[in-house]
Amino acid sequence: MSIKNISFILHKPQLSENIGACARGIKNFNFQNLIVIDPKPIYPNDKILATSVGAKNIISKSKVYNHLELAVKNVDYVIATSARFRNKNIKHINLEDLKKIDFKKKVSFLFGSEASGLSNNEISYANYTLQIPTSPEFKSLNLSHSLIIVAQYVASIIKLKTSLYKKSKKVKSASKKEIHSMINLCINNLEQINFFKPKEKKPIMLENLRNIFYKMDLSDKETRILSSVFASLGRKR
Repeated sequence: MSIKNISFILHKPQLSENIGACARGIKNFNFQNLIVIDPKPIYPNDKILATSVGAKNIISKSKVYNHLELAVKNVDYVIATSARFRNKNIKHINLEDLKKIDFKKKVSFLFGSEASGLSNNEISYANYTLQIPTSPEFKSLNLSHSLIIVAQYVASIIKLKTSLYKKSKKVKSASKKEIHSMINLCINNLEQINFFKPKEKKPIMLENLRNIFYKMDLSDKETRILSSVFASLGRKR
């Protein structure tokens, strides 16, 4: 299963900004292949490149064709996105059905122009039509938004490797000793105001307090701040 087998086809896109945003969406999910069919604006142009931001390489290595037939002749599966039900002998699928697609083969996702979408003639080149679930009252999705939804879903299916969020090296977790000292300061202040009532419930109340603070995964800085707060509250009395 390779991301190189997957391509995204924009059929007669009308807006430079959408083309650039689509390139950006493709790169966001580590895909590489953009195909553009008969674009209305000059391709590429400065606006497309500006909107693509860090995905200019997707634009530079994209393929441009005058007709859809040339773009899909070597593709195993063409999946056309459409908000409209087509009364044609073609299988209609949803996002969940993409899990059944063999992504070891060459797969292209086809997106229509912003104004009119895909005609029945263009749909005739597809193996499937895919409908992105939206509100029945308003099905119109921006071209780049549609592509990003599909790209993200396919990436999740093929187990795209993503970078995990990591705690900053500047953030140091509080030690048990620091948390223990802070908790004792809190408890001492609570005892001063006779908080633990009735006395027979004090052990469970202390247990709950410790559970709260230890589950918080406090940093050493946060622990010092809380210690200062508890100390100040004690002095105010």
